[in-house]
Amino acid sequence: MSVQHSKAAVPEAAWIKSSYSTGNGGECVEVAAASDAVLVRDSKQPEAATLAFGPEAWTGFLRIAAPR
Repeated sequence: MSVQHSKAAVPEAAWIKSSYSTGNGGECVEVAAASDAVLVRDSKQPEAATLAFGPEAWTGFLRIAAPR
């Protein structure tokens, strides 16, 4: 897995929460597209660290994680 560091500023409206999130305070992440990476953060602590994944790494993750 390759991880990139992105300094891209992403507006709050750009963050997307999983449709599987129930809103009951469970574990969930949010994702946003930046110009050079896909950003991932904890929805319960949006001010905490953000992970940045390059396009190839993100596509590989989706290929494995997506339902078939």
